[in-house]
Amino acid sequence: MLKELILVSCSFAVIPLAVRSQTVEQGSKAWIAKSNHYTQQLIDLDKKYSPEYGSSQGLAEYDTLITIPTLANMLAQRKEEEALVTRYNSYLPVEPDLAVKQDLNILITHLKLGFRQQDYSIRRQVPFLNAASIVYGGLEALLDDQTPVERRAASIVRLKKYAGLEAGLKPLTTILKERVEQQMKGKDMIYPSKQQMEVEMSRNASIVDGMADLCRKYKLTGWEQPYATLKKQLEEYDSWTRKNVLSKARKEFRLPPEEYALQLEGFGIDIPPAQLTEMAHKAFKEIQQEMQPIAEQIAKQRPWTATDYRSVIRELKKEQIHGDSIIPLYEGHLKDIEAIIRNHQLLTLPDRPAIIRLATTAETARSPAPHMVPPPFLNNTGQKGVFVLPLNMPPAPGEKEADKYDDFTFDAASWTIIAHEARPGHELQFDKMVEEGVSQARTLYAFNSTNVEGWGLYSEYIIRPYMPLEGKLISLDYLLLRAARAFLDPELQAGKITQQDVLNILMTDVVQSKAMAQQEMERYSIQMPGQANSYFYGFTKMMALRKDAEQALGNKFNALHFHDFILSQGLLPPALIRDAVMKDFIPAEKKL
Repeated sequence: MLKELILVSCSFAVIPLAVRSQTVEQGSKAWIAKSNHYTQQLIDLDKKYSPEYGSSQGLAEYDTLITIPTLANMLAQRKEEEALVTRYNSYLPVEPDLAVKQDLNILITHLKLGFRQQDYSIRRQVPFLNAASIVYGGLEALLDDQTPVERRAASIVRLKKYAGLEAGLKPLTTILKERVEQQMKGKDMIYPSKQQMEVEMSRNASIVDGMADLCRKYKLTGWEQPYATLKKQLEEYDSWTRKNVLSKARKEFRLPPEEYALQLEGFGIDIPPAQLTEMAHKAFKEIQQEMQPIAEQIAKQRPWTATDYRSVIRELKKEQIHGDSIIPLYEGHLKDIEAIIRNHQLLTLPDRPAIIRLATTAETARSPAPHMVPPPFLNNTGQKGVFVLPLNMPPAPGEKEADKYDDFTFDAASWTIIAHEARPGHELQFDKMVEEGVSQARTLYAFNSTNVEGWGLYSEYIIRPYMPLEGKLISLDYLLLRAARAFLDPELQAGKITQQDVLNILMTDVVQSKAMAQQEMERYSIQMPGQANSYFYGFTKMMALRKDAEQALGNKFNALHFHDFILSQGLLPPALIRDAVMKDFIPAEKKL
C-alpha cells in the first residue's frame, strides 16, 4: 500500500505526499514548463494553508510554521481556490498545447471534487479530528533520516506552536475542539463511527510516545518541556473527544451512500459498485483455480500430505523470519528481482539502490501495512522513496500483547511485496518521476489510488512468471486478496455482509493472519472505505490497456518500451494513460 496521506490541511482534506518542481527538458518536454507555471498557483495555496506540507517537500522556509485549522482559514482557502478554478477555466480556450490542456483539466477536476467533499462535510458531518496523529505527521515531516540535520531543530519550534506556547497562538487542540463544536451546532449532523474512533484512539498512546522517540533518536535538545505540555493537552483533548463526540458516535460503521460515492470517486473508481463486485467475484474464483495446481506442485516437492492451497500456504507461513533478519531477506530478493528485470528486459532500472527499513511502533500504529513513503518532490536534494515494513500492531491500552502478523515475514511473501512496494512498483514509479521529470499536475493532482495501485499490482503480475513456485503461490494469494477487497468493501458498506463475514473469508480463503484480516476489515469499514477497491480496478485497467497495445502492435510490441512509457507519464488517470498509449506510444512504436 502506498503511504499516500501525510497531513491535514485547513479544510481537513487529505493532501497526497508527492509534489515537486520538475527538471524541465528541452524539446519534447518544453510543455512541462508551461504546465508547471499553472500548477504552481495551486501548490502555493497548499503551502500557504498547510506549511507542514511545504516543509515535507524540502522547503526549509516552512519548517517553523504550522497549520492554523480555524473555520476562517478554511473559508479563506476555499475562496482562493474558487478564484483559481475561474482562472484555470479562462486559460483553457486559449491554450494550444493538448498536454497542457489535459493538465489544466486535471487541476480543475481535483479542485471541484474537493469542493464537493468539503461541502458535504460542512453540511452533514461532525468530524473526528485526531490531534495526536496530526501532530505526529507534522513532526515526522522534519524528523527523518533523509532530512538535513540542520533542519531538524525546527521541529522544536513546531512542537511549541502546536502546544500554543508561542505568542498569539492557541493550542492546536483548542482550535480542533472549536471546529468540532461548530459542526455540532448543525442540523441533522452525522457523527463519526464509534468503532473508528475507538480503534484510532486506542493507538494514540503509541503515537504520542513516538513523538518523544523521534526527539530522542535525532538527539534534539529543549524538547522535553513543550512535549510534556503538548502531551497533557493531547490527553485532555482525547478525554474531551470521548465525552462529547464518542458518546454520541453512531454505532453503524457504514457510510451514508452519498459519502461512499464521494469516497469512490476520490479513489478513482468510476464504475458502479455492483459492476465492480461482479467482476471481482468472477476473478476471485479464477485466481483460486490458478493457485491450486501450484500448491499441489509445492506439496509434492516438500513433500506435504495436504495439497489444498490453503493448507500449503499455512505450511509456508510457518517458515517465519524473525527480528532484524527480515531486512537482509528482503534486500536479497530485491536483488533477485532486479536481475529478473534486467535479464528479461522488463523496464529500465536506475543505478541507485532501493531503500527498505522496518517501521517504528508509532509508524505501525498509524499505518499497519507494508507501504511506500514517496520522496519529497518540491525541493528534492537527493532523497529517495522508502519501503517501510511494519511487523506487529502495537497493543492497545490494557492488552497484554498485540496479535502477530505472519503475512509478510516469510520468504515466499517477500517476492510479491517487493515487486509491489519497491521495484518495479511504487519506489520506481515515484523515484522515476523525480529523476526523469513529469509535470506537477500529473505528479500530484492526478493522484488517486486507482492510478497508483493499478501499477503496483501490475508490477507483481510482470514479475510473477519468474518467481519460485512458493513466491508465485503467495503472489497469487495477494492477487486473491485484491479481488476479495473489490467485493468485500462495497458489500460490507451496502449491508450485504457483516464484519465477521469479512474476517471469515480473509482468514479462511485468503489465509490471512487474524491481525492482518482485522486491519483489512477496519480498512473497509472505518479507515478508508472504498480505497481497497482501487487495486483490483486499477489492475484491470492496466491489463486491458496492455492487451490492446499488444493487439495494435503485434510482433512489434516491446514490454520494456511499454513499461518505460507508462512510467514516463506520471500518475495519469487510466483514461488519460490510455489516450497517451493509443495516440503517442503506438504510432511511435509502429515507426521503429
